[in-house]
Amino acid sequence: MVIWSIPARNDLKQIYDYIAKDSKYYATNVAQNIFSKAENLSEFPEIGRVVPEIGDNNVRELIIYSYRLIYEVVPNGVQILAIVHGKRDFSSLDRNDLDR
Repeated sequence: MVIWSIPARNDLKQIYDYIAKDSKYYATNVAQNIFSKAENLSEFPEIGRVVPEIGDNNVRELIIYSYRLIYEVVPNGVQILAIVHGKRDFSSLDRNDLDR
């Protein structure tokens, strides 16, 4: 099962809104692709790499376009924690920052 946190849902909406300023068509495609790849995690939860800045084996990420989809492997599936732009500086973040 894939569970989307409220912050992750907000991240996806912000990505859509930003891209939609130029193209609603492309914004829809990007959002659907991110959502689709996230849903695949229910079958393959460990497909993503461990987030290097966090170092917790259960906190992983998929790179989709220029975004990092960050999720946690939990007993009943995965929880999507955040979707952030790949250029964001993660060096100062720890696991608690993702829980917002």
